Order: sequence, then structure tokens, then C-alpha cells
Amino acid sequence: MTTLGQKWLLDTNVLLAALIKPEILPLDTQMLLQNPVSTVYFSAASLWEIAIKHSLGRDSFDFLPEDIHRLALQTGFTELPIAANHSYAVARMAWHHRDPFDRLLVAQAQSIPAYLLTTDGELERYTELVKRIEVKPGRDCRNQA
Repeated sequence: MTTLGQKWLLDTNVLLAALIKPEILPLDTQMLLQNPVSTVYFSAASLWEIAIKHSLGRDSFDFLPEDIHRLALQTGFTELPIAANHSYAVARMAWHHRDPFDRLLVAQAQSIPAYLLTTDGELERYTELVKRIEVKPGRDCRNQA
């Protein structure tokens, strides 16, 4: 992956891994996230997703969105708010993927533009800006915060 001067948007799973258990990410991903020339974004949509799953009592989301928000800012990541134009873009997207959070992240990545780092290969059908990564098998960052 090219890292110099790049902009990166993290999907929710990659955000959690980067903040809670970065060693499960590929080494090149860890390096680009630490590169001072890179701009790393996290979306308010990811915090919303974490909040919903936490409020539903999902064991895999056993942390508060405000804790993830604070940690992301402390790490030097840049918050990306949800804007009206992101919603308009989602309305025009093909239905390759049904997850509303992932669809919004694709729209946000296209609007910046930035590469979207994700573990979800289905999102690659939308744009060349989607970069799928694999986390180390058998490792999970959730329930660690």
C-alpha cells in the first residue's frame, strides 16, 4: 500500500482493531496508520454503529462509543461527520451491500476522497477506493476496551 500523502477512512472493525488491538492488523496497515504524512479518518457513523450495537447488548461491542471517540482523537485520527451529501450518495448507490453503515462509509470515502480500509470484501464492488485488509485469524479486538 502506498502511504505517503494518502487519506484513509477506517471502517468500524478496522477502527476498533487500530485502537484496541493493532497487532492483529497487517504490518503495512499498522505502518500507514502511524505515518505522520497520512490523514486517518474515523466516521461518526462508526460511533453510531458502536452505540447501537452496545445498546442492544451485543457482547462483541462491550465498550462505549464515547470511549472509542476519545481514544481515536487521542491517537491522532480525524473525525468525519455525517453530511447531507453523504446521504444523497447512498441513495444513488447500487445494492451490492445491505449494511447501512458500510454503505455510508463508502459514500464518505468517495466524497473526501480517501481509501476505505475494511475487512469486508463485498465493499470492493463499489469503488477502487475500497482497500480490503485481513486481520490475523483467530484474533478479535472486541471486548478488549
